[in-house]
Amino acid sequence: MGMKKVTRLFFSLAVLGCGFQAMADSDVMPSVESIVREIKAPQIPANDFNVSDYINHDMAKAPIDIRDAVIKAINDAADAGGGRVIVPQGKWLVNGPLHLKSNIDLHISEGAHLLFSAKPEHYLPVVKTRWEGTEMFGYSPFIYAHNVHDIAITGTGIIDGNENSEFFSWHPQEKPDQLALRKMGINGVPVSQRQFGEGHLLRPSLIQIIGAERVLLEGYETHNSPFWVNHLVYTTHATVRDLKVNSHHANNDGVDVDSSSWVLIEGNVFRTGDDSIVVKSGRDRDGRDVGVPSEYIVVRNNDMGGEDGIALGSEMSGDIRYVWFTNNILRSGVSAVRFKANMDRGGVVEHIRVSDLQVEAFDSLFWFQLNYPGELDGKHPSRYRDIVFDNVTVEKAGMFLEVHGPDEIPVEDLVFRNVTVTKAEHQMTLENVKNLVFDNVSVNGQRINGALDWHK
Repeated sequence: MGMKKVTRLFFSLAVLGCGFQAMADSDVMPSVESIVREIKAPQIPANDFNVSDYINHDMAKAPIDIRDAVIKAINDAADAGGGRVIVPQGKWLVNGPLHLKSNIDLHISEGAHLLFSAKPEHYLPVVKTRWEGTEMFGYSPFIYAHNVHDIAITGTGIIDGNENSEFFSWHPQEKPDQLALRKMGINGVPVSQRQFGEGHLLRPSLIQIIGAERVLLEGYETHNSPFWVNHLVYTTHATVRDLKVNSHHANNDGVDVDSSSWVLIEGNVFRTGDDSIVVKSGRDRDGRDVGVPSEYIVVRNNDMGGEDGIALGSEMSGDIRYVWFTNNILRSGVSAVRFKANMDRGGVVEHIRVSDLQVEAFDSLFWFQLNYPGELDGKHPSRYRDIVFDNVTVEKAGMFLEVHGPDEIPVEDLVFRNVTVTKAEHQMTLENVKNLVFDNVSVNGQRINGALDWHK
């Protein structure tokens, strides 16, 4: 569809003021308060284990490698039934990953700086992980927890992936391994055979929690992540609060909610090389076979500045539903709100609410790109429906609205209510959308009210 044709349609709706009933919020959509009320905090015993007590401070080199000391403190805390493992003030080297256990709070004290090793071999042996939505065994995330309950990472110190990390050089070389893993997922190769350790080039996340119940991530600052920064996988009842994510390398999403439920993300500041906050649920057949959705999620009161502000997908094969984004600020970047999928995904994204959103300047404001060509079979279009934007103010945008739905399954029930865009260079590009509703929308001072279906 050419821009000229879309522009004429845009102004026709504005001038005619065609009558319509704005779609009411679905009765099945839970409120923000009802979701937050159900989220459970971790219960961790009030025992302190100070890593200072485990460090040999007489060592000549600086910074001192405290990995063994932290591991010993974690083990002692676990043996005692749990507690807080305190990393003291100071700059500390960590030559390898830290694996958390149940009932542990890893507390990074004010003034503490954990500088992780730059050498990939320090993150072996491999662990079970999920990489871009496909399960595998790969290099350990720098802080990792698997099949645990009641854990936390707290404190106002710094978790640093190391600006000299050799992992950063892997990004341009990763494509063969990336495609090999995706083919394994879609062909149903057993996970135990998906081994991507030594000799392979798939970067680990800085922090990954996989298969957990009751998690708190609070207060700390992150730098120089090799891949995704804070990654929640198969996790229920998680709170991510008051983090400062300042990491600008490739694929540095601030928080990835991946097949996880009952999640609250609030009060964080994101300055990232990729999405600030993204919701996912697995890739292609592997994601559909696992079949764990991301649902009952609240994202509120965050300050976001990344390549994309808010994103859903593109790995969303296990479904995403019942998600609230409310009272957030988006600074500047490529896409303010981006919905992504390709023709291999399948899956359903529905019951999404974005409200009370302030946007400064993005190249694209609302972008639905759901028909990327499949890399494999291309026979599984995704369904996106019941998505409402309400009370949004925007200073500047390149493109106001871009929708590319699959031919087989148009985007359905997409509502823009009380949206004001002070300046937009372009208006709309539409491809396969059903029941697109504008209710009290203003772009460049032009009022829009109307509803339409549009197919390419």
